[in-house]
Amino acid sequence: MSRLGVLGIGFAAPGLVGWPAAHECLTGVTPYQPEPLPRLNPAGLAANERRRLSTTMRLALTVAGEAMVDAGVDPASTLTIFASGNGDGDIIHSICEELARPEPAVSPTQFHNSVHNAPAGYFSIAAHAMTPYTAVSAHDGTFAAGLLEAAALAHEGAPVLLVVYDRPLPMPLGETRPSLDVFACALALQAETSADLSLELSLGDDDIESTLGDAELEKLRAGNPAARALPLLERLAHGTRGCVCLPYMGPTRLTIACG
Repeated sequence: MSRLGVLGIGFAAPGLVGWPAAHECLTGVTPYQPEPLPRLNPAGLAANERRRLSTTMRLALTVAGEAMVDAGVDPASTLTIFASGNGDGDIIHSICEELARPEPAVSPTQFHNSVHNAPAGYFSIAAHAMTPYTAVSAHDGTFAAGLLEAAALAHEGAPVLLVVYDRPLPMPLGETRPSLDVFACALALQAETSADLSLELSLGDDDIESTLGDAELEKLRAGNPAARALPLLERLAHGTRGCVCLPYMGPTRLTIACG
């Protein structure tokens, strides 16, 4: 595949809001100290639209906005991919609870927000964008699937924004799909650029999945589908050449050469 230039990065995890804070942590300048995320308020939406946002949507839109600002790219001209292994579990849980009542009455807003591409729709509203967007979900391979989709879309020549986000599912949904804490990241990408950071992707079945040296960060990586991106983000933070290997589908891995 052709190389992807990394134009901008957005990041949110417990104790780390924003790529500058994540950069210091991933390069070992500061220790990782997980703390609850504050209430996130993504920019660009009118007050009536912001009121409709769930916690999961706020997470996704916050990192998307940061990556766009970091890249200096017009979001209205960007192709977007929103990827999540779990989707918006709080909304699904609320709807399931309502449907279990003798006379269910599902909120129209809840129903509207329950679809997997709802965050992408809100991003389009905020960015005044008419460009296509894609929603992706592939269990623990969601980040890899989103990155492959980004590589395919990048051949069209326009910048591509990949947003990957996940929160734990509430019980009892969480019993069958356990997830740890909160994580989201966004990459603004473009093919064949002169960006300082670039990625080259390949698929294979023999490579060993990359892990992290920090025990707490490794715990987050292994426990959250979106956080499978952390080995790549660590490599990007260091700005050094090398490869990382991420889970994709079954035994297949996505190897990413950074340079």
